[in-house]
Amino acid sequence: MRVAEITEGYVQIWGRKGATTVRKYRCTSGSRRGRIVAKPSTCTAPVNAASRRTLKLNKAKSGGKMKVKTRITKKANAASRKLSRLNTGRRTLKRKSSGGRRRKKI
Repeated sequence: MRVAEITEGYVQIWGRKGATTVRKYRCTSGSRRGRIVAKPSTCTAPVNAASRRTLKLNKAKSGGKMKVKTRITKKANAASRKLSRLNTGRRTLKRKSSGGRRRKKI
């Protein structure tokens, strides 16, 4: 058994709340997979359909504006730049395996 198989559906990371650095959690399973949340219990909480629909509509209306503002914040805010350094060691990339393929002998 691997350590990754034992985790309870979240990974602890660093996040930003205003200009301060706080602990947050990235969901690794469930309907919120990949989302960053404040409490690990949120990862397994039931989905609120009304709020999900509202967010989807708002993103459709002003998604471009949100992207621009987020990009400016991530470049300019000192706390955001600090986070990119803190969370760099936490990212793991899956290696592509060769699938056991070998060259055929002639």
